Amino acid sequence: MQLWQAYLHNRSKRNRDQRFLVQGVRPITQALAAGWPLETMLYRLGGPELSTWAREALDTAGVPAVGLVPELIAELGEKADAAPELVAVAITRQLDLAEYAPGEPGESAPVVVVFDRPNSPGNLGTLIRSADSFGADAVVVAGHGADQYDPRAVRASTGSLFAVPVFRVAGPAQVLEFRDRQLARGIPTRIVGTDERGTCAVFDHDFREATILVVGNETTGMSAAWQDVCDDLVSIPMGGTASSLGAPSAGAVALYEISRQRRTFVR
Repeated sequence: MQLWQAYLHNRSKRNRDQRFLVQGVRPITQALAAGWPLETMLYRLGGPELSTWAREALDTAGVPAVGLVPELIAELGEKADAAPELVAVAITRQLDLAEYAPGEPGESAPVVVVFDRPNSPGNLGTLIRSADSFGADAVVVAGHGADQYDPRAVRASTGSLFAVPVFRVAGPAQVLEFRDRQLARGIPTRIVGTDERGTCAVFDHDFREATILVVGNETTGMSAAWQDVCDDLVSIPMGGTASSLGAPSAGAVALYEISRQRRTFVR
């Protein structure tokens, strides 16, 4: 129980044990549907009878199940008003961008989203959700930013964490190497940054080629290092008094535009 409690807030222990908690009906359902590796299913003891969903999840998970009294599972589920039926203990995946090669020459134009040093686990999870919603192939977290296995990120992704590969890199150099490998494979790929100082409106840029979309840090925006590696910088025109959108919102707008252009031109 102490280990599971530590996974709620202690990133070092999550990294050490390569374990994290999955809370909520949809994230747990998505993890099971994706065949994500689980270690344990925790279920509520006492109280109302478990729902059909919870019983089926326990039966199909194929991992040990441990019952916890409502007070303990409520703590792990971080629900103040009620004890959740289930919390899953999942195994982290450490993916290597150097081994990633999406798309086939002449057949597809992959979209990869880079989030530079995200401050907030919730923002990271929200961007992963948007990437999944608009058909992006992967998400890359650059620099020492929020942990995608933080329960807040997992919840904010509403299960999309289990559908979209998420990589971590130190900085632009590894993303440049990925772009160069894609070019060598015959997949034309451009690095496009979202920035309020962009020289082109997002809807005027042609996104039909493979794209690496870079979203800057929530507080400081896009760093000079990332601006230097971008082939293009696009802005999102706004009509209100705000100077810029939040990072997840900017990413969602750009991802929508990529999806819209590709649907339009396919027709």
